[in-house]
Amino acid sequence: MTEPETGPQPPQTRLLIILGVAVSLMHIWFNVATVLSSLWQNSLHFAGFALMAALVYPLRKNPSIPWRLLDILLGLLAAGSALYLIAMEDAIYARGVRMVPAEWLAGIILILCALEFTRRVAGWFIPVLIIIALSYVGWWGGEISGVFRFAGLNPETILFRSIYGDDALFGTIASISSSYVFMFILFGAFLLRSGAGEFVIDLARAVAGRMVGGPGLVAVMASGLMGTISGSAVANTASTGVITIPLMKRAGFPAKFAAGVEAAASTGGQLMPPIMGAGAFVMASYTQISYNTIVVVSILPAILYFAAVGFFVRIEAKRSHVNAMDNEKVSAIEVFKKGGIVFLLPIGVLIGLLIYGYTPTYAAGISIVSVIVASWFSPNRMGPKAIIEALALGAQNMVMTAILLCSVGLIVNVISTAGVGNTFSLMINVWAGHSMVIAIVLIALASLVLGMGLPVTAAYIVLGTLSAPALHALISDSLLVNALVSGQIPETAKAIFMLAAPDKLAEIGNPMSISTARMIVDAVPVDMGSMVREAVLTPHQLTYALLSAHLIIFWLSQDSNVTPPVALAAFTAAAIAGTKPMVTGFQSWKLAKGLYIIPLLFAYTPFIGGSWSEDFIIFFFAFFGLYAFAASLEGFMETRLSLVVRLLTLGCAIALLWPAAWWVHSIGLVVLVGLFLTSFRTSRSETSPAYQATS
Repeated sequence: MTEPETGPQPPQTRLLIILGVAVSLMHIWFNVATVLSSLWQNSLHFAGFALMAALVYPLRKNPSIPWRLLDILLGLLAAGSALYLIAMEDAIYARGVRMVPAEWLAGIILILCALEFTRRVAGWFIPVLIIIALSYVGWWGGEISGVFRFAGLNPETILFRSIYGDDALFGTIASISSSYVFMFILFGAFLLRSGAGEFVIDLARAVAGRMVGGPGLVAVMASGLMGTISGSAVANTASTGVITIPLMKRAGFPAKFAAGVEAAASTGGQLMPPIMGAGAFVMASYTQISYNTIVVVSILPAILYFAAVGFFVRIEAKRSHVNAMDNEKVSAIEVFKKGGIVFLLPIGVLIGLLIYGYTPTYAAGISIVSVIVASWFSPNRMGPKAIIEALALGAQNMVMTAILLCSVGLIVNVISTAGVGNTFSLMINVWAGHSMVIAIVLIALASLVLGMGLPVTAAYIVLGTLSAPALHALISDSLLVNALVSGQIPETAKAIFMLAAPDKLAEIGNPMSISTARMIVDAVPVDMGSMVREAVLTPHQLTYALLSAHLIIFWLSQDSNVTPPVALAAFTAAAIAGTKPMVTGFQSWKLAKGLYIIPLLFAYTPFIGGSWSEDFIIFFFAFFGLYAFAASLEGFMETRLSLVVRLLTLGCAIALLWPAAWWVHSIGLVVLVGLFLTSFRTSRSETSPAYQATS
């Protein structure tokens, strides 16, 4: 790891380090050592990062002293207003929820500062959305007609709810930011400072460097492992990409492909257990499903995603004649001996504490201590200076995410206040017409739009609030259809159906066709849907239907990292590779197709919530199905494919991935193996001296 520069530092840099250390210690204190009310914890969280945002994202580049003072003043105003308003909460309630002029002024300053700092860290998109949302509940919502009409609130109520509401600036999302997200970004900063990042890359080179297309596989493996310690696909790309992208280019991969691989693999890092970029903890908080359950069911899908990217790498390696890295002679055992403990011990401590039931924030705090201890068994020992640097780095890495997660609460507050989420879910049901594919496409488009201005975690939260109920209902209804087809309806549920669909009562409880079952489910009134589902489906089925819905949304929320027009991870990789950003974006979008295919398995198969045997069978066939899909998309296996063979390979992919009988999957696999062997023999003959002499 590169050592930080020594010598005199600019005052602003020293101030940032001091402030970053203070903010990190404050978060460790209220997450591990004490218990504060959520409003105080979240206001302190916002205040600290508002001060940091004023320095990290100044109003002008290379500001002069007067402009720096203006930035600091703005940060102090934001922090002071936040703390003042929380201190005055009891007084406001004592007056019957009435605010005096000083509180009005502090509230307006706070909202304006939140808008300004959000603009600085992420552009105009989110501030404009916030303004639209607040004006909707205060003004123009009452001027429109239709399902989105909202009578409106007075300005005092809007201001009060925007600050003190359960989903507001200092609400649920800010709690997630100040606890789970921050503690794991800080944990990642300590791991990186301890040398774990170097270990990840060295291990990937030792394991994958000797394989065909080794440099590309190194990028895939390193980014997957780095995803366990990084909370950002962009940070993942920047940290591993500076090594893996030049490595891939030197080996013979096209530059745009090398950048696309790094962006796609780094995006997958957010899907990799046990941390999932803090996504696992956010999902657990939102769904009330245990962290352990979420992590366990996410392991096989994450492996499938990285396998899909690896298949593209192998295919491109064959096409571009990229071979193994001849200079990779270090064994994995030697890498483990050199620095494995700084990675394995803290991750092991974290997983162990979580399995034994400790809270994620407490587990992260203890794991940070274990990083320091583990570093003393490696060449990169962490002393006081390194600890200070890690504390400062963790806080600085969190600035954008903290500001956005707090500010997006203003939007979520409007969604919950006006009931927009329920209306949007009903609209998805209507537009999709009971088709999960159409619903997933609509959610993917919405995630792409939201992803233009929000980090992945915030995009998932907003999208989950809007669309998870609709998707959960669609998945549950598909289970209802299956229960009706098999005739496995509890006697107690028949009475519910009598109220919901009395004209179909005679058919319920007997085996029936899928079309008939679908008609019965469609006949159930919307307001009785949840009652019918709870009566027919088991708690296990309902839980995993909810988890499937949230995992689909979480996976789709990653696509903004690799999908033009705003593909942040791809653009970061393009800057490293020296390629055109949009071209690289389309390349990464192609390589990250697992983001769209694997969620279909969540929706249409028991991949989430099935038995272990069912899960492994789905995983086995999907593994080969993703290879067939990559080969058909690229028109290449071991050698170039003709149009007929390419279409046949696509047919194999559909047979292996589509939810069908085992014999359909088996036929697809047999045909795929035959096509691969044919391609392999053709490739061997094309590289033989006799063939080259006659060509």
